[in-house]
Amino acid sequence: MHLVPAERADHRIIDGHLVCDAIAAIGEPEAVRAAADRFSLLAEPGRLALLLALRAVGPMAVSDLAVATGMKDPAVSQALRLLRSAGAVAGEKDGRIVRYRLVDAALATLLDQVRRPA
Repeated sequence: MHLVPAERADHRIIDGHLVCDAIAAIGEPEAVRAAADRFSLLAEPGRLALLLALRAVGPMAVSDLAVATGMKDPAVSQALRLLRSAGAVAGEKDGRIVRYRLVDAALATLLDQVRRPA
């Protein structure tokens, strides 16, 4: 029970080795928070639809993404701003058009799992 934090050491423990293994598997709180933040990007249907579209076809313009997802252009732009600030997507200017692409490899892997039939 060497991994049990001092503030939890007085709690009732049934299988100490399992508790230590679970604590090791969970990892550092900061890493858990970062993972939760990444997963939260997928928690909103509009953002998820945008990410799925970008994963499937590659770089797309805002207006094309709006048509593909059924969202309004301003909603797409707002979602892309959030995704860009989170490091999930990047925009590339082509004249007056900005095409967005998925740049987060870990999210790409998760999106591949979302698209698989159950």
